[in-house]
Amino acid sequence: MDMTTRTIARILKVNHAGEFGAIRIYRAQLWAARRWQPSLITFLTETLSHEIDHCGKFLKAMQERKARPCTAMWLWGIGGYVLGLATAAMGVNAVMACTKAVEQTVHRHLDAQIRYLSGRDEPLRDIILAIQVEENAHLSHAVAHLRPSLLNGPLEAVIVAATEAVIWLSTQGAVSRMEHELRRKT
Repeated sequence: MDMTTRTIARILKVNHAGEFGAIRIYRAQLWAARRWQPSLITFLTETLSHEIDHCGKFLKAMQERKARPCTAMWLWGIGGYVLGLATAAMGVNAVMACTKAVEQTVHRHLDAQIRYLSGRDEPLRDIILAIQVEENAHLSHAVAHLRPSLLNGPLEAVIVAATEAVIWLSTQGAVSRMEHELRRKT
């Protein structure tokens, strides 16, 4: 398998795993919202449906390219559920801070993937571009509904660091190599 094929397989693995984790985050938050934060139900239900759709699209793309799922799916699942429950327990603002932190991190990676895939795998690039539109809506909603709080900065920093760590582990550093290659070409 050449380096481009391997990198594309790793992009698919991490994106599929990330959507799997996002589904767990939103399911946990939705579970809590149904009990204590009904104002979040509509947003979380819609967002969850998007993440399920995205996960399916990445799974299909993986199958078409004979890529295998991430071996750390359990980490994404457990981590997502714990993060979802923890932020839901902290309240509506923590849910919005979580969404903002995760989506900002994801957008940075999606932007790099789109640049990398241009000229290498246009159909996958187009899938990611379409998914990014919905992910951007999640981010915009979170930013619009996030209230100022001293907790926002530290909470977002922890979530970003955890998300980056799981992405790096899931791609075995391929994301760093891909970003380095893109910087060299610009």
